[in-house]
This record gives sequence, C-alpha cells and structure tokens, in this order.
Amino acid sequence: MSVDPMAYEAQFFGFTPQTCMLRIYIAFQDYLFDVMLVVEGVMLKKLDGIPGCKISPSQIRKCTEKFLLFMKEHFDKLFAKMEEVMLQLVLNIPKHVLLPEDRVQEQYPYSKEEFQALQDELQQLQQQCRAEAAAEQALRAELEEQKVVKAELEKILQCFDGLENICREHGAGNFKESYALLAQSSKKLQDVLKEVEQKSEKLKQRDQ
Repeated sequence: MSVDPMAYEAQFFGFTPQTCMLRIYIAFQDYLFDVMLVVEGVMLKKLDGIPGCKISPSQIRKCTEKFLLFMKEHFDKLFAKMEEVMLQLVLNIPKHVLLPEDRVQEQYPYSKEEFQALQDELQQLQQQCRAEAAAEQALRAELEEQKVVKAELEKILQCFDGLENICREHGAGNFKESYALLAQSSKKLQDVLKEVEQKSEKLKQRDQ
C-alpha cells in the first residue's frame, strides 16, 4: 500500500486512491475465499459419490487451506503490481494539472511572504473590529446613562414648572424672584432663631 497521502487526488475524487485500492483488494480477497469454499463443497460432494474413498473432509479442508494460501500469495504479488499501475496511471493527477477550484491560484499567484503579510493584515483588521465593537458597546452604555439623566432632569423641570404655576395662582410674580425672596426670608428666620437661642443661653447663665 502506498504511503503517499495523495491529498490532491482525494480532493478531486472525494476519496483517497489508497482507500479505493484497499476496497478492491478486499473485494477480490472475499471473492477468492468464496470461490474456494464452493470448490471445497464440490469436491466433498464428488468424494461422497465415490465408494470406499478414504479421503476425509478434514483432509480436504487442509488441502483447501494450502491451496488458498498459495493463491493468496500469488494474488498479493499481482495486486501489488496492479496497485502501482493504478496509482501512477489511473488514479493520479499530473503535477501540471490544476482543479477548477484551484485555477485562481494560477491567475493570482503569491509567495509565502505575501501570504504571511495577508495573514498579519487580517489579524490587525480583526483586532480593529473587536476594538470598534467594544467602543460601540461603551457608547451605547453611555447613551443609556444619558437617557436616564435626561429623564430625571425632565422630572425636575416639570417640578419647577409646577411650582411656578402655583406661585402665579397665588399672586406671586416670577418664580425666580419668589424663590429669592423665600431664600432671604429663610435666612432672616435663621438669624432670628440664632439670636433667640443666644439670649436664652444668657438668661440661663444669669439664673445660675
């Protein structure tokens, strides 16, 4: 059996030539065994018809096995020659022949260095695609955060609009001015409260 993988032939035929030859060998071998069994059966029937025959079936079986071994040895030699011819002349694709799917390599040949450069460029493009995908994902996350913040701001603006409407309903002017007056009044109240607390503290000290 040939040790050449014959991968190009396998690409064309859909099977390796060695596998084909192995199947042919097995088919011939099985046929040889079947023929020998038929011959043995015929001999046993003939011997049964001969009166006083001293040849036993076991002797017939030994002779059949010896003849089968002899035939197999010769068959293997002949098959080895047939296999060599088949693999070289029948199941072999010449070196100058290109399959249709490989003709593009003839039209656009490239060296190992060019192929490696293409591989490197492909890896760089893949890395760029991964980086751009990660950046796009980060932008989407940031956009979602901005949507949440915008919704909160809209709620606050609605709250201020409601307060301004309330101020208008109660005769107040601009909400900003009302808010400023409210802040000033609150500051005055805090000052008065602080002053009261100070005076109360002084009275407690005098009572002691």
